[in-house]
Amino acid sequence: MIQLYDAERGTRLGEISEVQFQRLVDSLQEESATDQDYYLTAETIDMLAGDGADAGLVGLLREALAGREGMDVRWARE
Repeated sequence: MIQLYDAERGTRLGEISEVQFQRLVDSLQEESATDQDYYLTAETIDMLAGDGADAGLVGLLREALAGREGMDVRWARE
């Protein structure tokens, strides 16, 4: 399973499946092969939902954003 963290606050957001993680990888831009974070905005989450991301992933990300303009989400295999 993959753990997601709020990179700024250092808090754990939750756990996602390999399928959910693959949706992030396929939909979002990575800066390098070793990149382990993504910058998300409400528009990014809307795009993920439109691309077919499941409701669990979309809900987790919307809850994590919680009214902020944007945030960095870090992931780790644990």
